[in-house]
Amino acid sequence: MTPVRHAIRLGLRRGWTEFSQSIRSTQDQGFYLFTATATVGYLFLRRDSEVEGTDLLLPSVALPSILGALIAFGVVIGPAYALAMEKEDGTLLRHKAVPHGLRGYFTGQLLFQSLSLLPQMVVILVPSFLLFDDLMAEASGWLTVVWVLVLGLLATMPIGMVIGSLVPSTQKVGTWGMLPVMVLAGISGIFYPIQMLWGWVQVVAQVFPMYWIALGMRSAFLPDDAAALEVGGSWRTTETVLVLGIWAVVGTLLTPMVLRRMSRRQAGSQVEAARDASLQWVR
Repeated sequence: MTPVRHAIRLGLRRGWTEFSQSIRSTQDQGFYLFTATATVGYLFLRRDSEVEGTDLLLPSVALPSILGALIAFGVVIGPAYALAMEKEDGTLLRHKAVPHGLRGYFTGQLLFQSLSLLPQMVVILVPSFLLFDDLMAEASGWLTVVWVLVLGLLATMPIGMVIGSLVPSTQKVGTWGMLPVMVLAGISGIFYPIQMLWGWVQVVAQVFPMYWIALGMRSAFLPDDAAALEVGGSWRTTETVLVLGIWAVVGTLLTPMVLRRMSRRQAGSQVEAARDASLQWVR
């Protein structure tokens, strides 16, 4: 077995181990339950509300949009926090000392973050399908869910890794990562039609992946005639694939360069200084 394949294999094993530990963690279980309660509770309170201009109920339209936002949020913030924390505790420095260790590390992160989406979706979708009608117009929509998930993951995870590489400390992830993602959620047509916003804001929102992930999810769940609610009156599937694909390609090319630069600057003295700063912040 070549060293690269061995490193990737170890990374996949590490990713699976972290996921197994995560789903048994009471903290992560609490997060999943909180997310499910907040999402399903909101939809349940609005279960009889109709979307203006259609005969669709709000849960049918809002659920796929919220799923798109949660996917983008989790896949950006999760890797950003993980990378920032493991810079501080020396994990990345130890991987750097092993042949192809960083490649194995990021392979593990890719698997772990991908698998972490599944329980979050399950705890939201299962009660939603039990409580609400007409959520999935056609069974073929599940195929759309799969490719939107894959492309959305590839388009957004590099963003989280770049943020985690650039932030000086874990405490800065909220400012550099969480705040911008929340702003994008507010302008990406998640909670209200994007057409209600100023034209330049619509343009900005459509530059980033979150809008397209949510649009792709709506195209999976909603009937074809619901496309009339969207910009241009269609699902714009080709544009969705194109934009998410461009972000995925740019991320694939840019992220390794950023990570290599970060790893070259990583030293034991920096890890010790970051750890001391973190302890002072906790106190």
